[in-house]
Amino acid sequence: METSAYIALSRQTALRRQMAVVANNLANMNTPAFKGQNMMFVEHVVKSQGSESFMPTKLSYTRDVSQYTNLSEGPALPTGNKLDVAIKGDGYFVFESPDQELYSRNGRFQLDNGGQLVNQQGFPVLSDAGAPLIFGPTDTEITIYRDGTVSTNNGDLGRIRIVTFEDEQRLKREAGGLFTSEQEPEDEEAPTLVQGALEGSNVEPILELTKMIETHRAFESTRKLIDREDSRQKQMIQKLGPRG
Repeated sequence: METSAYIALSRQTALRRQMAVVANNLANMNTPAFKGQNMMFVEHVVKSQGSESFMPTKLSYTRDVSQYTNLSEGPALPTGNKLDVAIKGDGYFVFESPDQELYSRNGRFQLDNGGQLVNQQGFPVLSDAGAPLIFGPTDTEITIYRDGTVSTNNGDLGRIRIVTFEDEQRLKREAGGLFTSEQEPEDEEAPTLVQGALEGSNVEPILELTKMIETHRAFESTRKLIDREDSRQKQMIQKLGPRG
């Protein structure tokens, strides 16, 4: 296969990964606190092999080096559920799992059978004291204040822990919209929480659909180029190859 086909194939491979990222963004456009992702591409330039000239020909390939997360804040969507909490500004909730701490901006909480405040996966929500928040049978009229303090008719239970990270791009995505981190989290001293609301996804469907159409068209155009190159090579072999 000649160089032009290799270059086109590098572009097609990158476009296929781009399509997968866009499709995942669209699939999560209604997922609370979901952060859209984008591909990061670079031009990979190499010297043409077999070139003996003083100024050898340089070949430009497409290479996708990584994905990065759009960290912009999603809209706060009212739900009317007192156990739903949205974070305004920076910060992540902290959850306790059997193996490690987990982080998320998805504040869709509920009470388990033991009265613990947990997320949708059943992991306890941690307070700033590092302990789960536990409600008693007579605890009613639950109020979550803007600073994260949780109160009932029987008094304060604690304050929801909110943390930040030096580099959010280094957070590792896990299932269920959760994150893990090798960085040491820092406690947010003045968080702003909204009870009865959830942060929506920051994915903009129209932009993602436009991106999907453009990516599909570019993929098809590259495929046709590869097909033409393959046909050209076959014709060249038929015309210039040995004749029996």
